[in-house]
Amino acid sequence: MGLTAGIVGLPNVGKSTLFNAITKKGILAANYPFATIEPNVGVVTVPDERLEILNNMYQPERLIPTAFEFTDIAGLVKGASQGEGLGNKFLSHIRETDAIVEVVRCFENNDIIHVEGEVDPIRDIEIINLELVLADLESIGNRIEKIQKKTRTSKDKDELVELEALEKAKTALEQNKALRTVDFTKEEKLAIKSYNFLTLKPIIYMANINEEEVATDDNHYVAKVKEYAAKEGAKVIKVCAKIEEELSQLDDNDHKEMLKALGIQMSGLDQLIKATYDLLGLATYFTVGKDEVRAWTFRKGMNAKECAGIIHSDFEKGFIRAEIMSYEDLISYGSELKVKEAGRTRLEGKDYIMQDGDICHFRFNV
Repeated sequence: MGLTAGIVGLPNVGKSTLFNAITKKGILAANYPFATIEPNVGVVTVPDERLEILNNMYQPERLIPTAFEFTDIAGLVKGASQGEGLGNKFLSHIRETDAIVEVVRCFENNDIIHVEGEVDPIRDIEIINLELVLADLESIGNRIEKIQKKTRTSKDKDELVELEALEKAKTALEQNKALRTVDFTKEEKLAIKSYNFLTLKPIIYMANINEEEVATDDNHYVAKVKEYAAKEGAKVIKVCAKIEEELSQLDDNDHKEMLKALGIQMSGLDQLIKATYDLLGLATYFTVGKDEVRAWTFRKGMNAKECAGIIHSDFEKGFIRAEIMSYEDLISYGSELKVKEAGRTRLEGKDYIMQDGDICHFRFNV
């Protein structure tokens, strides 16, 4: 579906190392600011044990997991909203993402220079978040004044809603509040959607720690980040980017053995991918057969006709109905035939709201 999460943070917090691990690509990860000049995009598969089980059941020629993009964006510095560092170039790259993963340094290492001189994760978070707030304020700019002039004469309902939403946004931003924490109405959200505000994007904080702390309790830096994130209802994922990069080079068996040796059940990256997938309000449905077993990403709340269009526009245009069984029923009964015999296969119309784990066969005619 072309959904993207942007990885952001100050220089030298581990962003590029983390990105290497996510995409298994060897991009530049040098120990100096602005080593990453252009955004690097990698497609990430979403870990889903259901897909492995379906693969064993059907033994298809092709197995295709669902995926979305992570973008590694150049390191931000104080003053970016006024053009410092990569300035507006950095901010424009974030505008193109659907969600933000903010990597925060929560480890000590004298060999890795901190751009601000010393480790302080809350200061780092506030530097980045302030720059995003200032950029959003600039986006509002003269727009409020222009709409005010127009609404005095036109009294256009949509423009009045937009004006009210912008004024609400401006008040919050001037108080250094992210717009994702503001209680906008559904109509107000729609009115300001085109502005693509940075602080309106959902966020996950990623606490980058030392290797020795992977299987231990949170250090005092991580605890501070969690306390900060809780105030805006954001998630924090604890990860050691260096270990994740090592894990990414291993095959499945060695990967599992290393996790076991480290004393953890799931890698930080798998936690991040799943959390980001959930953060974006995404779910998965499946198509199955001897030729292909495939996972498809859809937004929660989409109907059957819209989900058919994810496969091909013709499926949506000529949609007749969807033949659906749940993953749970397939596993419970053991085969498609037994699911049908039990009367658990359903024929659903275009308005059926798709559920995570639905196994679908779309009928259409163009």
